[in-house]
Amino acid sequence: MSVAPFGRRLLEITGIEELGAYVVLRAADEGPRAEPGQFAMIAAADGWGGGERQRPLLPRAFSIARQTHGETHFLLEDVGPGTRRLAELRAGEGLWVTGPLGRGFSPPQDGRRAILVGGGVGIAPLAILQDTLTAPATTVLLGFRDAARAEGAALLDGALLASDDGSVGHHGLVTELLHEELDADPHAAVYACGPAAMLETVRRICAERSLPAELALEAGMACGFGACFGCAVARRGGGYLRVCVDGPVLDAAELDSIDEHAGAPSYPIAGHM
Repeated sequence: MSVAPFGRRLLEITGIEELGAYVVLRAADEGPRAEPGQFAMIAAADGWGGGERQRPLLPRAFSIARQTHGETHFLLEDVGPGTRRLAELRAGEGLWVTGPLGRGFSPPQDGRRAILVGGGVGIAPLAILQDTLTAPATTVLLGFRDAARAEGAALLDGALLASDDGSVGHHGLVTELLHEELDADPHAAVYACGPAAMLETVRRICAERSLPAELALEAGMACGFGACFGCAVARRGGGYLRVCVDGPVLDAAELDSIDEHAGAPSYPIAGHM
């Protein structure tokens, strides 16, 4: 597991890229390499406040979407004061980053092909996962609300798409595509990140078929270090798991169900990855 240096570090924004409703934020970064599925706590170096008195906002937890050519990339959508300020950043401005944090994905075993299932902004950790997989075959299934958000699929290669409104790809749920893939070839390992309802369906499908599955949860985080317990989810058999330190990637077998607050909504909320 990659270990972040103690404290935060100041990075310089190198550019932004618009993908429909989303923004890819790129920052120069010579810090530790992230494992697929890890995240970082980020904040704008300037203008990071809210309300009449501009009280400082908490850093936001974002999955690391890609690391390449000395840059770290984050995928975000402008839905509130924190994400709006991040989306406004331009080349040359500063970004405070703490990370990589948490536990990431593990590679597929027993010659299984990897099936990546993402929904909305939950596609982010699947991009860096696809970059690092060496399995002989990888299938990517992505679901979005509409065509504007489906442009985010450009973050990954060769994805099959589903959309709620039928504007792009399969008219319906991305988990319907997962059923079809597993019916055709069940020797697979599933990796998923997205809304809670999607993750719960993925968990159930894989449990019914006795397939290995790893789920990247996106509970809202205040600290990122396991101190506040704001991201705790129930563990199968009793007790709790803190998404920021025990996850964010968890073995689906550790969970009886996916709590509503543990998945990425179809639109991100302030404080979510």
